[in-house]
Amino acid sequence: MKLAVTTSGKCSVELSLRAKEAARRWSLPFLERGRKAPLGPMLDGRALLVFGAQGLALWDRRGVLRFTPGMARLRVKRIDAGVRDDLLLRTAGFEPSQTVLDCTLGLGADALVAARAVGRRGTVVGLESSLAVYALVREGLEGYDPGPESCRVEVLHQCAESFLSLQADQSFDHVLFDPMFQRPQRSSPSFEMLRRFADYSPLTVSMLQQAARVARVSVVVKGARHSGDLGKLGLSARPGSPYAAVAWARLDGEALERARWAATCPTYRPEPTSPPDRRQEEGPKAFPP
Repeated sequence: MKLAVTTSGKCSVELSLRAKEAARRWSLPFLERGRKAPLGPMLDGRALLVFGAQGLALWDRRGVLRFTPGMARLRVKRIDAGVRDDLLLRTAGFEPSQTVLDCTLGLGADALVAARAVGRRGTVVGLESSLAVYALVREGLEGYDPGPESCRVEVLHQCAESFLSLQADQSFDHVLFDPMFQRPQRSSPSFEMLRRFADYSPLTVSMLQQAARVARVSVVVKGARHSGDLGKLGLSARPGSPYAAVAWARLDGEALERARWAATCPTYRPEPTSPPDRRQEEGPKAFPP
């Protein structure tokens, strides 16, 4: 779907200039909108990033999506209260002042939780390959106060695979992946809107190996609990509630070292088996046995 930038029907000169600058920066067309002009006719065949007094909103014919910290706000409040039951925190084991790379930023909920866990002296970088989602979240986080105990999340419009390939070995403490599920889970209307603009590229073994090369401490991956996605990557889900829709896995220690070895040895190839067996059907693992 085509994407463009416009403003609300009641727009100041300053806001209009800001919208035009954003359109130029994102290499998107800017559509002038008359005062109180309806938005509907402008949505024919396109989605719109609309700058308004309440911030940036993403519109299409089926709905609207605005940035909100959502459940991340509650998760951070629980951390502030000393509660350490967040599944991401329990899996990743973030420490103050560490560096975190979130390769699938989405609306930024996990990145905000990580930013609180690593604290003001930590670093969190979020990658988002969808331009529409990147623009929405970048503008939203720019105007959002994460609190005095959190670092700011740096948002980049980047493909994770390309970004990882350019990073030095062990340049981040933790690398996170939360790929969009191919089989939709029950979700809110706003999340359904997000799905329409999300990048559905799967997490591959080669990406996981590159992440292991870049990570100093761990690689953390979220998957649908009953999908088998984690198993196809050679990962095992961490213990959690049997009723949870998602599961977390962590690559660390010796497994992380083996994955680094696989990423840095271009001559390594999984040996094919004949006749084909179940291991071959599942595809190569992230690291050799």
